[in-house]
Amino acid sequence: MGLIEAFTVLFSWFLLASAERSTYIVHMDKSLTPKAFSSHHYCAVMSKDELGALKKSPGFLSAYPDKIVTPDTTHTYKFLSLNTATGIWPASEYGKDVIIGIIDSGVWPESPSFKDDGMTEIPARWKGICQAGEGFNSSLCNKKLIGARYFSKGVREANPGDTITMDSARDDSGHGTHVASTAAGNYVDGVSFFGYAPGTARGVAPRARLAAYKVIWRQGNLESDFLAGIDQAVADGVDILSISLSNGRTNLHEDPIAIAAFGATEKGILVSTSAGNRGPNFATLIKGIPWAVVVASGTVDRWFAGTITLGNGLSITGWSLFPARTTVRNLALTYNETLSACNSTELLSEAPEGGIIICNQSDVTTDFYFLWQDLLNSNIRAAIIINEVTSIHQSASFPYPGVVITPRDVKDVVNYASKSADPRASIEFQQTILGTKLIAAPALAESSSRGPARSYPGILKPDIMAPGVLILAAYDPYANAARINNNIFLASDYALLSGTSMACPHISGIAAHPDWSPAAIRSAMMTTANPLDNTQKPIKDTGNNNNDAPPLEMGEGKLIQIVLLIQKFRRTVTNVGDGAVTYKVKVQKTGDSTITVFPETLVFRKKYDKQSYSVTIRYKTQGPFDYGSITWIEENGKHTVRSPFTVTLKPYD
Repeated sequence: MGLIEAFTVLFSWFLLASAERSTYIVHMDKSLTPKAFSSHHYCAVMSKDELGALKKSPGFLSAYPDKIVTPDTTHTYKFLSLNTATGIWPASEYGKDVIIGIIDSGVWPESPSFKDDGMTEIPARWKGICQAGEGFNSSLCNKKLIGARYFSKGVREANPGDTITMDSARDDSGHGTHVASTAAGNYVDGVSFFGYAPGTARGVAPRARLAAYKVIWRQGNLESDFLAGIDQAVADGVDILSISLSNGRTNLHEDPIAIAAFGATEKGILVSTSAGNRGPNFATLIKGIPWAVVVASGTVDRWFAGTITLGNGLSITGWSLFPARTTVRNLALTYNETLSACNSTELLSEAPEGGIIICNQSDVTTDFYFLWQDLLNSNIRAAIIINEVTSIHQSASFPYPGVVITPRDVKDVVNYASKSADPRASIEFQQTILGTKLIAAPALAESSSRGPARSYPGILKPDIMAPGVLILAAYDPYANAARINNNIFLASDYALLSGTSMACPHISGIAAHPDWSPAAIRSAMMTTANPLDNTQKPIKDTGNNNNDAPPLEMGEGKLIQIVLLIQKFRRTVTNVGDGAVTYKVKVQKTGDSTITVFPETLVFRKKYDKQSYSVTIRYKTQGPFDYGSITWIEENGKHTVRSPFTVTLKPYD
């Protein structure tokens, strides 16, 4: 069978699909792929016998069954220290004319974040379209949202006879809309989440263009649709691919995300992708894609608050996202050691009705879902919950009027409630506090997947951390954004979501620089990322008792190989500053490894001058890992370039 005949049969099989066949993703030798085909990977429906015949054709490389992919589900640009006056951000004109392709669940085009106020004409190089479909006509695109397409052949094949819900590029989950507006949403004043996080919403690159490619469906999410979306985005002319999706493949050569990202990178397109939400355990990161930016999720310096005022005048600020301005004024406050477990409806029925109860959850692992249900089924008006579980700080679900306080605030509350003849309290909701007063940030999110990556542990992954916890961005206004009680579901044009899905588009937006290559952008981001939080201490890991987060968890470095015994590296760096400059090296390490850098001083004579240095690492210890960093510090200046590294005898067990 010749190559052209093989492809003809392959696509005939796709058209003549039957129940005995399955969908496969097929990869062919790029050099032997006919020019008539725009890509060297394809989706086809075949029987095992037909697949066997295809394997004998010239140029066949691999084929594997179609699998599912999953989503890795205002203030953050300031928290990222993006300077609006000087530096790379204003120099790029906030991403002007850079085209970001969002591979996700589609888009809600009517959102104010996608208005084209202030946008110039669409770049002539753009080849995409605004594809009409169910509830979506081609006039909904504009100079901000310049393209929209949808891909559903894979999910249709997997669900024969089913009707596809919202068969168009329109987002019916909110995920894709949230991701797109985080990366490059336009300026929108007066935004909040039911009173929390009020202010002006804006994407990281508000002058960049957006193109939405819907590959996620309520009926399922197939790799074949995902692959088709990426191929089309590349053909349309995007500059950046933002992919907040994961699959479970551990072999790079069988991973459509990795393969498609490689093809995109070959064409000069930067690929940003989410690390996944499988944390906090070690080696839970699947995607070790060397040529993509893999993004971990971190917290921001924003505290959503409820303020408790006791009858004696003492005020205590706790955590709350109860989505309403409810009246909790001068109510009776109850503390009873037996009742404070708050772990059953029967127990709570013994508490006085119509007041506030103190629930002590400090000695148990709280499942807030069940706690909320027990409180909602009681006749108690509000609750003060004593707890240190960090997961509550990553969820917008807060259906009951309550405030979560930490054990350090317990003494004053319990003493007052126990000793006062008539203890009373009031609670104010819908408060937002910024800065270091209540929380050090960023910190690595508990759910964020940790390295080393199972698909390729020889590269330090994730690459970098970005805001990914309770990020406010545009949403599907008909989706459930919050709830009160068990039966009141609330919609919102803007919602708070958490996950590496939310971290990824921050990096996609930062990467929106029209003049730099993907490699230069990636290097600049990773080597200038700050390893310290806003208290100038090492970034902590919320999933590991707030210990320091090592590079295998939060990234923030260049692509550094994991080394065995003795390894030498050579790196070439480019001065992108104006004029001559000198940098000196500083090495920080743990354990007994010996790190040697030569030369220790780099002298650049002009802008874009290049210099090289070598790093030799000798591993001595018997421990599992050593961590460290190499930092080049500008003489008489403020710039630093940092590369963390990990040293180990073996990737992981």
